Amino acid sequence: MYKILVIEPLHPEALQLIDARNDVSYQLVTDVSEENILAHIEDADALTIRVSTLPVKALQKGKKLKVVSRHGVGYDNIPLDECNRLGIPLALVGSVNSIAVSEQTIFLMMAAAKLGAIFNQGVKIGNFGIRSKYRPMELNEKKLLIVGFGKIGREVAKRAQALGMDILVYDPYQKPDENDLKVLPSLEEGLEIADVITLHLPLTPETKYLIGRKELAILKDKAILVNTSRGGIIDENALHETLCTGKLHGVGLDVFEEEPVHPDNPILSHDRVIVSPHSSALTDDTLKAMGMMTVQNALNAIDGCLDPALVVNPDVL
Repeated sequence: MYKILVIEPLHPEALQLIDARNDVSYQLVTDVSEENILAHIEDADALTIRVSTLPVKALQKGKKLKVVSRHGVGYDNIPLDECNRLGIPLALVGSVNSIAVSEQTIFLMMAAAKLGAIFNQGVKIGNFGIRSKYRPMELNEKKLLIVGFGKIGREVAKRAQALGMDILVYDPYQKPDENDLKVLPSLEEGLEIADVITLHLPLTPETKYLIGRKELAILKDKAILVNTSRGGIIDENALHETLCTGKLHGVGLDVFEEEPVHPDNPILSHDRVIVSPHSSALTDDTLKAMGMMTVQNALNAIDGCLDPALVVNPDVL
């Protein structure tokens, strides 16, 4: 009997995929302390994990592990170097969350452009005259810089084109298929000319603080910055300083350097910042799809047919 260690709950229909197998069982772990994970991992053939940090010691103790199946597309909570050293593949869910995240990106972009948070609060407290104090932005014919052109970036491009936006792309690792999209040779060139910038990158040593003081200084006055990828890609101290100058029209954030974000985070004090609680992919449809793909990756690894296209480190296969 094979065992899948399920770290953090998954969608019930995803767990039914395991129940349908008579050669595989699972153990659900809700206490994600290192001590508790270590107590249950030794006999696991595969593990699934959502947002908690996977301890290095857990990988070292999981002698039977055939895969770490991550419920998502980011993997900064997984010690990839140790996975590589031990020859354990790290599998992701692929494009199943791309629609939900791209929709949230457009929502934050439009809310920032139209000053949704400011007007909403003003009307609710009886200040209808706030309409004369602020001016929203039109997105039609504005330049949108998409930084990172994977599945999510491509879905954002489709939706932004429907809004009449001029799409620019910066991604040193991928070339867009669409012939009418302009691919830029450098991030700086895009930051200088874009009206809206949206980030769709994993958090790696190379992307940490990709948007810092230097990059924020390059932005056009009254630009909009949106991040639905990972918080550490933006230097929040630098962003706070930039917001204090009044340079930016608006900012939309679904992610933060530290999560849960603390109420005293100075970023939250700016009325031109609209936020959500890292919830882009947390729709019912996407949670089900992510859960099922997470479990399927675990089962495929047990069966010896893991899809290399979904593996971060395919060299270990």
